[in-house]
Amino acid sequence: MTEFPEVKKLFGNDTSLIFKTLFVAALQLAIPTFFLPENPWIFGLVVLLVGTTLTHIIVLAVHEITHDLAFKKKELNNWLAIIVNFPLVVPFAMAFKAYHAKHHWHQGKEGVDTDLAVKWEARFFRGPIGKFIWLIIQIPIYAVRPLFVHPMVPDKWQIINGVVQISAMTGFYFLAGWEGLLYLGLSTALATGLHPISGHFVAEHFIYKEGQETYSYYGWWNKLIWNVGYHNEHHDFPTIPGSKLPELKKIAGKHYDNLYAHESYSKVIWKFLFDRKITLFSRVKRDQ
Repeated sequence: MTEFPEVKKLFGNDTSLIFKTLFVAALQLAIPTFFLPENPWIFGLVVLLVGTTLTHIIVLAVHEITHDLAFKKKELNNWLAIIVNFPLVVPFAMAFKAYHAKHHWHQGKEGVDTDLAVKWEARFFRGPIGKFIWLIIQIPIYAVRPLFVHPMVPDKWQIINGVVQISAMTGFYFLAGWEGLLYLGLSTALATGLHPISGHFVAEHFIYKEGQETYSYYGWWNKLIWNVGYHNEHHDFPTIPGSKLPELKKIAGKHYDNLYAHESYSKVIWKFLFDRKITLFSRVKRDQ
């Protein structure tokens, strides 16, 4: 901060997040309500090409909002995250906020950072096939793992998230029927795997260069995913909105330009699957 005082100007909220995130969530809900094709093959293509992509954008929108980057007041950010959560079917936002805070403050600490695979998980999902299966089922694993690694009593906001989500899905059923719920459910379930944006899950903290713990990606997907690819920058300054992270890199480039960065999320997935040196154990871990 003393080296680059202009960085202070980047802190604060980004009000454009409010409108952008609500638009993406509304679009994902509108597709099965008004535009869902009856042909099962076209239905499947819409899910795979559109639904899964929008799901990734929404998940990463929730990530941005739960850093309290849309509004100045935490309560308003919580409500926005809960609303944007609607198309994801399950109540995700407030539990993610609680556990993701642990990830930032205790990155790499076993038993606290639930981003780390547990030992049996890393031993079971080995080799290209095992890692591919793990990629496909990342979402349920990511949801269940915290219950075993670092269980926390649900707080008020997580309960609100659950009640509101159940109410929203009940109302959505009367609008779009079982087909609409199926579209949302499949979009969420199939979003991981070989989808290019899934690369961010294995790009950010798996070890691709010895001595480096966190990795950035500066490719074009960032335009759709709130610049989450600027991951070193995000971990250094988690209270700077994603829209301003490219500017941070320009200001403090000498600290980031020499770090290993990913060129392509698709290449990351390929390397993760077929490089024998990379396993679910390939994470920097800390005792303290």
